[in-house]
Amino acid sequence: MTRALIMCTHDCARSQMAEDLAQVAVAELGVPLDVHLAGTEATRVKDPAVTVMAELGIVLSIHTIKTLWDIPDARNDDVVTVCDSAAETCPVDPGRTTRRRYPFVDPSGGREVPPSYQDSPAVIPA
Repeated sequence: MTRALIMCTHDCARSQMAEDLAQVAVAELGVPLDVHLAGTEATRVKDPAVTVMAELGIVLSIHTIKTLWDIPDARNDDVVTVCDSAAETCPVDPGRTTRRRYPFVDPSGGREVPPSYQDSPAVIPA
C-alpha cells in the first residue's frame, strides 16, 4: 500500500482539511492509500477549518495536531506539502519518496478564511 504524508507548517487548517478530503476520496474510490498528516510545529486545529469542513459533513473538531515526530514510521512514498515553509523542511527519502508541492494561501497569514465552503476557492487540484 502506498503511504502519503500531507505536510504543513502548523498542521492546523490546510493539511487537516486535505487529509480528510483525501481519506474520503480514497474510501469512495477504493484506492489503496494510507494517508497521514503532520506539521513542523505543534499548534491547534483552527475553528474556521472546522466550520468549513462541517459543511461537508466532515468533523475536524476531534482532530489533534501531529508533528513529524508523532507519526508512526516516517517512511513515505509521497510527501505532499501544502505550504512553502513545510516544503523547505519536509523529510524526503531519496529514491523512495516523491515530493509534491501544492502551496495554498495560509488562512492564518493575514488572509480571511472564507465563512463558507461555497465561498472557498478549490483547495485540491484535480
